[in-house]
Amino acid sequence: MKVVLLPVKDPVHAKQRLADYLSPRERQELDWAMLQDVSRALRAATKPDRIVVVTCSKSVLRHAVDNGWQVIEEKEQISESQSVDVSSQLLLREGASVLLCLPGDIPLLDPKDVDLLLSFESEPGSAVIVPSRDGTGTNALLRTPPDAFSSRFGKNSFFRHQQEARRRGVKLRVTENPRISLDLDELSDLLHFIRLDGETRTAEVLKRFDSLSAILKSK
Repeated sequence: MKVVLLPVKDPVHAKQRLADYLSPRERQELDWAMLQDVSRALRAATKPDRIVVVTCSKSVLRHAVDNGWQVIEEKEQISESQSVDVSSQLLLREGASVLLCLPGDIPLLDPKDVDLLLSFESEPGSAVIVPSRDGTGTNALLRTPPDAFSSRFGKNSFFRHQQEARRRGVKLRVTENPRISLDLDELSDLLHFIRLDGETRTAEVLKRFDSLSAILKSK
Protein backbone atom coordinates (compact mmCIF):
# COMPACT_ATOMS: atom_id res chain seq x y z
CA MET A 1 0.00 0.00 0.00
CA LYS A 2 1.35 3.42 -1.03
CA VAL A 3 0.58 6.16 1.47
CA VAL A 4 1.08 9.92 1.40
CA LEU A 5 1.68 11.42 4.84
CA LEU A 6 1.07 15.12 5.41
CA PRO A 7 2.34 16.45 8.76
CA VAL A 8 0.71 19.84 9.41
CA LYS A 9 1.47 22.29 12.20
CA ASP A 10 -1.27 24.28 13.87
CA PRO A 11 -1.72 27.30 11.55
CA VAL A 12 -1.80 29.54 14.63
CA HIS A 13 1.92 28.87 15.13
CA ALA A 14 2.97 28.61 11.49
CA LYS A 15 5.62 30.59 9.60
CA GLN A 16 7.31 32.28 12.54
CA ARG A 17 10.27 33.21 10.34
CA LEU A 18 7.95 35.56 8.44
CA ALA A 19 6.82 37.39 11.58
CA ASP A 20 8.83 40.51 10.65
CA TYR A 21 6.89 40.84 7.40
CA LEU A 22 3.43 39.36 7.93
CA SER A 23 0.93 39.78 10.74
CA PRO A 24 -0.29 36.72 12.68
CA ARG A 25 -3.55 36.84 10.72
CA GLU A 26 -1.68 37.00 7.41
CA ARG A 27 0.58 34.08 8.38
CA GLN A 28 -2.44 31.97 9.25
CA GLU A 29 -4.15 32.91 6.00
CA LEU A 30 -1.01 32.07 4.05
CA ASP A 31 -0.67 28.72 5.79
CA TRP A 32 -4.26 27.78 4.97
CA ALA A 33 -3.87 28.85 1.35
CA MET A 34 -0.80 26.66 0.92
CA LEU A 35 -2.56 23.71 2.53
CA GLN A 36 -5.47 24.19 0.13
CA ASP A 37 -3.11 24.14 -2.86
CA VAL A 38 -1.35 21.01 -1.63
CA SER A 39 -4.71 19.39 -0.89
CA ARG A 40 -5.96 20.15 -4.40
CA ALA A 41 -2.94 18.35 -5.87
CA LEU A 42 -3.37 15.36 -3.57
CA ARG A 43 -7.06 15.03 -4.42
CA ALA A 44 -6.20 14.81 -8.12
CA ALA A 45 -3.29 12.38 -7.74
CA THR A 46 -4.07 8.81 -8.78
CA LYS A 47 -1.23 6.76 -7.29
CA PRO A 48 -1.79 7.15 -3.51
CA ASP A 49 -3.76 4.31 -1.95
CA ARG A 50 -4.27 6.41 1.15
CA ILE A 51 -3.66 10.00 2.25
CA VAL A 52 -3.03 10.62 5.93
CA VAL A 53 -2.79 13.89 7.84
CA VAL A 54 -1.06 14.08 11.23
CA THR A 55 -1.70 17.24 13.24
CA CYS A 56 -2.78 18.66 16.59
CA SER A 57 -4.97 21.31 14.93
CA LYS A 58 -8.71 20.73 15.15
CA SER A 59 -9.32 22.86 12.05
CA VAL A 60 -6.77 20.92 10.03
CA LEU A 61 -8.29 17.65 11.22
CA ARG A 62 -11.70 18.81 9.99
CA HIS A 63 -10.14 19.76 6.66
CA ALA A 64 -8.67 16.26 6.33
CA VAL A 65 -11.94 14.57 7.24
CA ASP A 66 -13.80 16.75 4.74
CA ASN A 67 -11.42 15.44 2.07
CA GLY A 68 -12.07 11.84 3.12
CA TRP A 69 -8.54 11.32 4.39
CA GLN A 70 -7.31 9.38 7.39
CA VAL A 71 -6.30 11.49 10.37
CA ILE A 72 -3.79 10.93 13.16
CA GLU A 73 -4.51 13.37 15.96
CA GLU A 74 -1.72 14.54 18.24
CA LYS A 75 -2.12 16.22 21.61
CA GLU A 76 0.80 18.43 20.63
CA GLN A 77 3.53 18.41 18.00
CA ILE A 78 6.86 17.83 19.71
CA SER A 79 8.71 17.85 16.41
CA GLU A 80 7.97 17.14 12.78
CA SER A 81 10.38 14.19 12.85
CA GLN A 82 8.62 12.58 15.79
CA SER A 83 5.20 13.15 14.22
CA VAL A 84 6.35 11.48 11.01
CA ASP A 85 8.13 8.56 12.66
CA VAL A 86 5.31 7.71 15.07
CA SER A 87 2.83 7.90 12.19
CA SER A 88 5.12 5.79 10.01
CA GLN A 89 5.16 2.99 12.57
CA LEU A 90 1.36 3.09 12.86
CA LEU A 91 0.89 3.02 9.09
CA LEU A 92 3.44 0.24 8.71
CA ARG A 93 1.34 -1.89 11.05
CA GLU A 94 -1.71 -1.04 8.96
CA GLY A 95 -0.07 -2.37 5.80
CA ALA A 96 1.81 0.59 4.31
CA SER A 97 4.77 -0.55 2.22
CA VAL A 98 5.74 2.81 0.72
CA LEU A 99 5.40 6.15 2.52
CA LEU A 100 5.73 9.54 0.85
CA CYS A 101 6.05 12.41 3.31
CA LEU A 102 5.19 15.86 1.95
CA PRO A 103 4.99 19.25 3.68
CA GLY A 104 1.92 21.44 3.59
CA ASP A 105 3.75 24.53 2.33
CA ILE A 106 4.67 23.64 -1.26
CA PRO A 107 1.83 25.40 -3.12
CA LEU A 108 3.14 24.61 -6.61
CA LEU A 109 2.72 20.86 -6.04
CA ASP A 110 1.13 19.18 -9.04
CA PRO A 111 -0.73 15.84 -9.04
CA LYS A 112 1.79 14.48 -11.53
CA ASP A 113 4.59 15.22 -9.05
CA VAL A 114 2.93 12.98 -6.47
CA ASP A 115 2.21 10.24 -9.00
CA LEU A 116 5.76 10.33 -10.39
CA LEU A 117 7.34 9.89 -6.96
CA LEU A 118 5.01 7.01 -6.14
CA SER A 119 5.77 5.44 -9.54
CA PHE A 120 9.49 5.10 -8.92
CA GLU A 121 10.51 1.47 -8.70
CA SER A 122 10.99 0.92 -5.00
CA GLU A 123 12.33 -2.07 -3.17
CA PRO A 124 12.87 -2.62 0.55
CA GLY A 125 15.81 -0.57 1.72
CA SER A 126 15.38 2.28 -0.76
CA ALA A 127 14.31 5.92 -0.61
CA VAL A 128 13.81 9.01 -2.76
CA ILE A 129 14.43 12.56 -1.57
CA VAL A 130 13.61 15.93 -3.13
CA PRO A 131 15.69 18.79 -1.69
CA SER A 132 14.44 22.30 -1.01
CA ARG A 133 15.26 25.20 -3.32
CA ASP A 134 18.35 26.17 -1.32
CA GLY A 135 19.57 22.57 -1.27
CA THR A 136 19.60 22.18 2.50
CA GLY A 137 16.06 21.06 3.35
CA THR A 138 13.89 18.05 2.57
CA ASN A 139 10.69 18.80 0.68
CA ALA A 140 9.67 15.25 -0.17
CA LEU A 141 10.84 11.98 1.30
CA LEU A 142 9.69 8.57 0.07
CA ARG A 143 10.81 5.52 2.05
CA THR A 144 10.41 1.82 1.42
CA PRO A 145 9.54 0.54 3.97
CA PRO A 146 8.14 3.55 5.87
CA ASP A 147 10.67 3.07 8.67
CA ALA A 148 13.70 2.54 6.40
CA PHE A 149 15.52 5.19 8.46
CA SER A 150 14.65 7.80 11.05
CA SER A 151 13.43 11.27 10.12
CA ARG A 152 15.73 14.24 10.59
CA PHE A 153 13.57 17.17 9.56
CA GLY A 154 14.70 20.67 10.49
CA LYS A 155 17.88 22.60 9.72
CA ASN A 156 20.11 20.86 7.14
CA SER A 157 17.66 17.95 6.92
CA PHE A 158 18.74 17.08 3.37
CA PHE A 159 22.26 16.25 4.54
CA ARG A 160 21.08 14.65 7.78
CA HIS A 161 18.68 12.37 5.89
CA GLN A 162 21.53 11.35 3.58
CA GLN A 163 23.67 10.50 6.59
CA GLU A 164 20.84 8.53 8.19
CA ALA A 165 20.21 6.59 4.97
CA ARG A 166 23.90 5.68 4.69
CA ARG A 167 23.98 4.62 8.33
CA ARG A 168 21.09 2.23 7.73
CA GLY A 169 22.41 0.99 4.37
CA VAL A 170 19.47 2.47 2.45
CA LYS A 171 19.89 3.23 -1.25
CA LEU A 172 18.91 6.89 -1.57
CA ARG A 173 17.95 8.53 -4.84
CA VAL A 174 18.07 12.34 -5.07
CA THR A 175 15.69 13.91 -7.58
CA GLU A 176 15.15 17.59 -8.36
CA ASN A 177 11.68 19.08 -8.77
CA PRO A 178 11.26 22.88 -8.94
CA ARG A 179 7.61 22.78 -7.85
CA ILE A 180 8.24 20.62 -4.81
CA SER A 181 11.46 22.42 -3.93
CA LEU A 182 9.74 25.79 -3.44
CA ASP A 183 8.45 26.03 0.10
CA LEU A 184 7.55 29.42 1.56
CA ASP A 185 9.60 29.89 4.71
CA GLU A 186 11.59 33.06 4.07
CA LEU A 187 10.85 36.46 2.54
CA SER A 188 13.01 35.55 -0.47
CA ASP A 189 10.76 32.51 -1.05
CA LEU A 190 7.65 34.68 -1.01
CA LEU A 191 9.10 37.23 -3.42
CA HIS A 192 10.29 34.51 -5.79
CA PHE A 193 6.88 32.82 -5.65
CA ILE A 194 4.97 36.05 -6.31
CA ARG A 195 7.08 36.80 -9.37
CA LEU A 196 6.17 33.40 -10.83
CA ASP A 197 2.57 34.66 -11.04
CA GLY A 198 1.07 31.21 -10.76
CA GLU A 199 -2.64 30.46 -10.57
CA THR A 200 -2.82 29.18 -7.03
CA ARG A 201 -4.81 30.03 -3.95
CA THR A 202 -1.53 31.04 -2.32
CA ALA A 203 -0.68 33.56 -5.04
CA GLU A 204 -4.18 34.99 -4.79
CA VAL A 205 -3.83 35.49 -1.03
CA LEU A 206 -0.33 36.97 -1.14
CA LYS A 207 -1.35 39.61 -3.66
CA ARG A 208 -3.78 40.99 -1.07
CA PHE A 209 -1.09 41.59 1.55
CA ASP A 210 -0.22 45.30 1.60
CA SER A 211 3.03 44.66 3.45
CA LEU A 212 4.36 42.49 0.61
CA SER A 213 3.21 44.97 -2.01
CA ALA A 214 5.33 47.63 -0.33
CA ILE A 215 8.34 45.33 -0.20
CA LEU A 216 7.96 44.46 -3.88
CA LYS A 217 7.86 48.11 -4.86
CA SER A 218 11.09 48.74 -2.96
CA LYS A 219 12.98 45.92 -4.70
